[in-house]
Amino acid sequence: RGMSYNFLSVFYSFLTSRSACVLLLGIIPAILLSSRTARDMPLKKSHGPTFDGKNAILRNGSNMPILGLGTWKSKPGEVAAAIKVAVEAGYRHIDCAQIYGNEKEIGGALKEVFAGGKVKREDLFITSKLWNTFHAAQDVRGALQKTLDDLQLSYLDLYLIHWPHGFERGDLLFPKNEDGTVRYADTHYLETWGEMEKAVDDGLIRSIGVSNFNSRQVTEVCEKSRIKPAVNQCECHPYLTQIPLLTTCEKLNVTFTAYSPLGSGDRPWAKPTDPKLMDDEGLKAIADKYNKTSAQVLIRFQMERGVIVIPKSVNAGRIQANFNVFDFELSEEDMEKLAAFNRPWRACVPTIKDPETGKVIERDAKHPLYPFNDAH
Repeated sequence: RGMSYNFLSVFYSFLTSRSACVLLLGIIPAILLSSRTARDMPLKKSHGPTFDGKNAILRNGSNMPILGLGTWKSKPGEVAAAIKVAVEAGYRHIDCAQIYGNEKEIGGALKEVFAGGKVKREDLFITSKLWNTFHAAQDVRGALQKTLDDLQLSYLDLYLIHWPHGFERGDLLFPKNEDGTVRYADTHYLETWGEMEKAVDDGLIRSIGVSNFNSRQVTEVCEKSRIKPAVNQCECHPYLTQIPLLTTCEKLNVTFTAYSPLGSGDRPWAKPTDPKLMDDEGLKAIADKYNKTSAQVLIRFQMERGVIVIPKSVNAGRIQANFNVFDFELSEEDMEKLAAFNRPWRACVPTIKDPETGKVIERDAKHPLYPFNDAH
């Protein structure tokens, strides 16, 4: 009993000492931090690839501007003017895709921009994407060449596999059965990737990457490829922070690009009951604090996480405003608040009506390579 008393006395003296306070102050935060999952952790500045201020340095040493102009949903007749306004405003990164149906008009705009002398080809970083009907090895080069011809370019800075799952080969971009379901192909993306690598060898593409790939899929490409993917482009915004996928990409040295960073409020299939990110009162309060627009805060949120961001607009004023994001910085507290918006909720999920039940379902969910069947 005497020994027990002495032990308790010594232990009490330690707990009340300065050394114990220092030790506990170090241990307790560490315990609390370790209890938070990667899904809960906002990322700021340390995440992602190397940056030189306005560019990500890709794994092959290429510079990719952190802010680009998205062209999805930019209609022919509008997109050419948007390209010209963007270049004049300072954008040096244009994101395109064959399926957007506007690459010919973009190509005409680029030709005018280059002819005007404002920028040269090497000043712009131009991305495009291989559509789902061209995954077969024999179709990749032809699809790439059509994109190059439409854009009036001799090479792309970045070419992405648009989705991991393929559709049936042919001229129809959305081959369908009589009941409205899509006709698929079983081509594996690794077969497609091998042809992408050959296009790099031949100087038609500077970097290659993927889009809408989940963690398992992007890891597989990295492990089984000769030329590793430089980029994974996915939907990302505060309602879908993608932190587990971001963490995977960081470990693999794959730069992450956020599409629909403003929540894609103008998507054609939006329902009245869907969340509206741009109307979020918490977002508006943060924007007011910095005297910025909600869109500017959303763009800056991605930049400070080390994420490439490609907001889309055809409105001249908004294009210019979206580029005006290099003159402020979000605090750690506000980054935490924005990260806490995570639901997670996707705006961009292809859906159809189930021919048997009439219910709206995810269109491609039965395909074995459909990426959203995995958690991240």
